[in-house]
Amino acid sequence: MRKGTVSGTFYPDDQHVLEQMLSGFFGSCGEERADALGVVSPHAGYLCSGQTAAIALSAFPVDFSGTFIVIAPSHRGIPTCTSHEPWWTPLGAVETDREFIDAMGIRIDKPGMEADENSLEIQIPLIRYRFPGARIVPVLMGNQSYESAVSTSEAIYSAISKFPDKEIRIIASSDFTHYVPDDIAEKTDLYVIDALLELEINEFYRRLIETNASVCGYGPISVMMLTCIKMGAEKCRLLEYTTSGRTCGGMRQVVGYAAIAVI
Repeated sequence: MRKGTVSGTFYPDDQHVLEQMLSGFFGSCGEERADALGVVSPHAGYLCSGQTAAIALSAFPVDFSGTFIVIAPSHRGIPTCTSHEPWWTPLGAVETDREFIDAMGIRIDKPGMEADENSLEIQIPLIRYRFPGARIVPVLMGNQSYESAVSTSEAIYSAISKFPDKEIRIIASSDFTHYVPDDIAEKTDLYVIDALLELEINEFYRRLIETNASVCGYGPISVMMLTCIKMGAEKCRLLEYTTSGRTCGGMRQVVGYAAIAVI
């Protein structure tokens, strides 16, 4: 069982406090729902980005009980890998989909390799709360180049094709521009997001280079979108954009957060 390493810092480690917090987030999401194939969800502390993450995950049907592929960037240089280990959260365990993991052909990590890596872990309590019957396929992405995004997407889609009866949805874990003034973050982020809204992944990479946008999970975003396009996605919607300055203070050095749904 993989235990959370940022529990108590990025999110509450008390079951009841965490439940109350997540109930507030999801209760504030409104009534509109979209049966998304994939979403982009932020991975900062819940006080800063939890509401945006809840908006992203609310794009999936509330009764979903299939498998979530959760793709997150490695902030510490760990090569792309996956894991069989179930994840423990203050709300209980989340099981992994072992047969799907094996079918992808992505390297299986050793226990503990993802220690102190918040990008995957942040999504797990959200999934456990909202979709208690779901399983996960965690993918930590090292090389985030376009070529790596294509090959990782092909590995995931090949596994999807082997299990036509499985319900599969994909979560790309990413924050957007880091540590610039709020107005610059928004301008930069909306410019690169516009390429995603057109389902143009090559253009997304071009704009990242053009603007030097510090989007930490651009590879997972691209893998999610490339895979969803193969699954039949036809459009992409920006559900929410905000920054840490607007949610937890300090407008001079912010981080951008977006909830994006691919349908």
